[in-house]
Amino acid sequence: MKNWIGIIAIFICSSMFAQQTNFKFDFGGSRTQEGFIPITEHSKFDRKMGYGFMDISGLKSVDRGGDALTGDYITSDKPFYFSVVIPEGNYDIKLNLGDSKGASQTTVRVENRRLMLDDVKTKEGEVVEKIITVHIKDSILRNQEGVEIGIVKLKPRERKYLHWDNLLTIEFNDKAPKVCAIILQPNKTAKTIYLTGDSTVVDALYEPWASWGQILPYFFIPEEVAVANYAESGETLKAFEDRHRIDKIWNKIKPGDYLFIQFGHNDQKSGNSTKSGYRKRLKEWINKAKQLNVTLVLVTSMNRRVFDKNNKIVNTLDDFPDAMREIAKEENVYLIDLNAMSKTLFEAMGPENSKKAFVYYPANSYPNQPDALADDTHFNTYGAYELAKCVVKSMVDQKLPLSKFISKNYKGFDLNKPDPFEKFHWPESVFMESLKPDGN
Repeated sequence: MKNWIGIIAIFICSSMFAQQTNFKFDFGGSRTQEGFIPITEHSKFDRKMGYGFMDISGLKSVDRGGDALTGDYITSDKPFYFSVVIPEGNYDIKLNLGDSKGASQTTVRVENRRLMLDDVKTKEGEVVEKIITVHIKDSILRNQEGVEIGIVKLKPRERKYLHWDNLLTIEFNDKAPKVCAIILQPNKTAKTIYLTGDSTVVDALYEPWASWGQILPYFFIPEEVAVANYAESGETLKAFEDRHRIDKIWNKIKPGDYLFIQFGHNDQKSGNSTKSGYRKRLKEWINKAKQLNVTLVLVTSMNRRVFDKNNKIVNTLDDFPDAMREIAKEENVYLIDLNAMSKTLFEAMGPENSKKAFVYYPANSYPNQPDALADDTHFNTYGAYELAKCVVKSMVDQKLPLSKFISKNYKGFDLNKPDPFEKFHWPESVFMESLKPDGN
């Protein structure tokens, strides 16, 4: 009888924990700050417990003495991942990074390699506090009362993603990542930017693939803005509807939030013209957003890496960019002309150097990659970073309301002078795959 009581008690506690939205974790050794949950190098993730590391191999707890919270930390010589079971929503995450008796260098990403903090360096004896704001989503459709009414139809490959798994996952990376503490709490006031689109927008899980959508959060002030990326590889406007991805957004988006829409690559490839559903659906989405008092931002699809004999970019997107430009004007909504900006950017790079922004790699650069990769549509992390800066530049230049929330990480951008590839900083994640994303 006592055993059953114990089992029931554990079940109740774990169920309550799964619904918890505020957490305080003290990373390090045996000393724990009062009111914090202790996390050591042995804290392997347990869904019943509700938190832990994805992989504990290589983790090391270091205790320098002194303050219980900041005097110890966890580190590793490879990227490590900490997950927490929390309901969907926006969260502020306070991170204590550093070493009370040494230096540190940490890059922080969340979920599918979504960039939040880049190359945070602390000098010897310094522990810094950083805040990031993260959107967590699940695949359940709920009405305004929170009642489950359906699901998003995920593709098989999406079931491996870290952003549909009912967890927050934080990636700690770089040469000397040292994590002292994490505090999580809901953010009910941040404006949310919902991103819709295809493989050029999606939060890509695997190196070397990347998109501008997963870099965008890095350029916004935390606590003020959360980026919610619902894009997926291979999607068209119609497929986005058919799989209920847009329904998920309509059920969550609030007045004052933003909806970014970028489709064209796959709509064109699916055999559609701009007159056979594309314009109609786009205008239906715009009307719905206006009814919900949501701010629309249309984004024209960026160019593919196709040059003519004069080293000028060739339009391979038919009239889809023009259609989006026309609709933005007709409906009086914001437009980010990434198509035009990418043309300038790629031409400034030139035919050969532009390969550094795309997935161009010799054979055996990545696991299970016997053949060279030469993809003129999909970007690596450097290319994604440059395109994200294009998107931010357009917001700033047009003085979109969102521009007042752009962080100091954005220092301006000249399309004719791309950032040097050699100076781009991106320590690779552990997730790698040579199979290209859906769509082209």
